[in-house]
Amino acid sequence: MTPLSTVNLLRVLFVTTCGVIGALVSAELIEKLIPGLLFGVVLGLCVVLLDRLLKGITLRAFSSATFGLLLGLIFANLLSASQILRYQPDETQWWVRLVIYVVFAYFGMMLAMRSKRDEFSLIIPYVRFTREASEPEPLVVDTSAIIDGRIAELCSTGFLSRALIVPRFVLTELQMLADSHDPVKRERGRRGLDILNQLQRSKEIELTIHESESSEGSVDDRLVRAAKVLQARLLTNDNSLCQVARLQQVTALNLNDLARALRPVVLTGDEMELHLIKEGRDPHQAVGYLPDGTMIVINHARSLIGKTVKIVVSSTLQTAGGRLIFGELKAPAAVSA
Repeated sequence: MTPLSTVNLLRVLFVTTCGVIGALVSAELIEKLIPGLLFGVVLGLCVVLLDRLLKGITLRAFSSATFGLLLGLIFANLLSASQILRYQPDETQWWVRLVIYVVFAYFGMMLAMRSKRDEFSLIIPYVRFTREASEPEPLVVDTSAIIDGRIAELCSTGFLSRALIVPRFVLTELQMLADSHDPVKRERGRRGLDILNQLQRSKEIELTIHESESSEGSVDDRLVRAAKVLQARLLTNDNSLCQVARLQQVTALNLNDLARALRPVVLTGDEMELHLIKEGRDPHQAVGYLPDGTMIVINHARSLIGKTVKIVVSSTLQTAGGRLIFGELKAPAAVSA
């Protein structure tokens, strides 16, 4: 991504060039510099303003609009060439043709911009627009996903895009947390900054700090807006942010959803080894945990707390707090310290 300072420098150079050209033309025509200089600067500022208004328009959208405009003009030209207005006055024919061209051009652009890339193959046979394998879809990362810490290992596996984008306001939020007087917030902020430094040093991950131009709205609104402008996916573990992003047609990936999807499936009758940690609710029960944090209650195992035993899953129960699994000791019980 091009830094905001570079973009502003190019804008200043463009306005200056317009002013110089205007001054040179004015000196040549009317032998005065000031009128041409002012006209060139004003023209340059208008172009820059138009560029700011069109900042959400990407090259892909511009190409689609151009293609749709071409199709609309072709159909308008065919309709105008049909001579259905040959008995009308020349002035009426001119106005009707103008309306036809404008209407068909508008509809052509709108239909092309709303169409998917695969739909162009219906118009241009044997031609398909595909994404290059070397250009993976980037991920906009929010504060919670950075502090979580699992993003580094997840991206290094290759299951997700290794092109990560961190908006400037997310980095600012991490800095504010790291400077907070609250020790918990300060620890979370410093952890997030350490993980960002780790990602930046990694040769397998391409980390970019994006200079966001907008400071309006909450952090969540700005994250969704940045992902939409950059045509990227949003990576977070905030359920509310995921729902808001998906309502605005932005692809959101939730790390918690991924963790739940990758939890091991435990079925009745499965055998496993389990380390018993503490007492259960009933006097004879002991409790252990799977690597993902799922609790397993073992009957008649109170005396084996602190040891690793072989168990057989007897039943599973889905509760509001998650899964609860019940098991029995495998007979004969194999106990190891």
